Amino acid sequence: MLLPRNRPHCGVCAQPLVKNGKTSAGTTRYRCRCCGASATRARGEITAAAQLRLFITWLLSPAGQHRLPMPARTFRARTAWCWRVPPPRPTPDGVVHPVLMLDGTYFQGWCVLITYDGTHVIDWQWCDKESKAAWSALLDRIPAPGMVVIDGGTGAAAAIAASWPDTRVQRCYFHIFQVIRRHLTLTPRLQPGRELLALTKALMKVQDLDAAAAWLGEYASWDARWEQFLKERTHAGTGAARPTGIHAGARWWYTHRRLRRARAMLRRLINRNELFTWLEPALQELQNATLPRTTSPLEGGPNAAIKALLRAHRGMRTAHAVIAVDWLLNSLTAHPIDPWSLVTDEYKTTTGPRQAPIEEPLGPALYDTGFSWEDGNGIQHGWGGRHRP
Repeated sequence: MLLPRNRPHCGVCAQPLVKNGKTSAGTTRYRCRCCGASATRARGEITAAAQLRLFITWLLSPAGQHRLPMPARTFRARTAWCWRVPPPRPTPDGVVHPVLMLDGTYFQGWCVLITYDGTHVIDWQWCDKESKAAWSALLDRIPAPGMVVIDGGTGAAAAIAASWPDTRVQRCYFHIFQVIRRHLTLTPRLQPGRELLALTKALMKVQDLDAAAAWLGEYASWDARWEQFLKERTHAGTGAARPTGIHAGARWWYTHRRLRRARAMLRRLINRNELFTWLEPALQELQNATLPRTTSPLEGGPNAAIKALLRAHRGMRTAHAVIAVDWLLNSLTAHPIDPWSLVTDEYKTTTGPRQAPIEEPLGPALYDTGFSWEDGNGIQHGWGGRHRP
């Protein structure tokens, strides 16, 4: 059985075309034996797929358009349609992950929320800020994991409690240290502040449950030792400056407000069992490895890649920046979506033979450089067509 041949036909007389060498660009030229018309065949689908591959390669690489195998203006003209391709969205696979990390990164007034398993991006969600509604829209698409590592945002915590009520929460140690440093600075003036900062630094050295129990004992001793000190008050009538945030009608306020805030955060984490979740044996059996205690893999992975991408293509308008981040996050998933599968039929259709300048005339010429008496191009006498007197 003979397979049908992919043979073009003449656009003038509809007769089959035969190959007739190549053009200066290397494209195969076809010629009609009947009328002599010449044409080249354009494979629109193949051309569009190649343009899309080149576009995605440029978009995800730090190289500029001056490194492309064509002029930058030509590249922009040929790939302008690629910006209109629907952005990729990960398909929920229903896989239950032992541990997930959650974080959001901001740029140009937008925020992208990312879920990460330590190796691949699971899903992401666009929003204006890290609110409970935005996090819930993301978490509802993913099965609840055994443990989740967060940076401490209230929106993420509220969404986890609503969407994943049985998931254990681990607060990121790095963000804990950042909060303590913001309240106490790196050089606290008071002795309780210096001791609490040292306790926070020692938190990163905890490696097992025994060390965790010892750390909790040291914190309890610190809390009891400085309890009365942290209850000291400043009254408005003493002439002391009123701190920011204290309303005008307040008669007194706690003297060591920043130190109390740092203590309140640690107390809250201990009461909620969110400080040493990563050391629980039941959760370690799910992972069969050491569980993460920070969101650093997410910060140094997808978040850093997003910042590098926007820095390499700085000046990109917001709509294009969002599309670029979508393609980047798609490339960081376990099973990236093929870009060509998202292209609509508008760009997949084959355009067929493209008619080129005809090499042999099909009839009398209408406009050319030939001489004709009928056009009034006879011999003119005199200067400039006018007789001299």
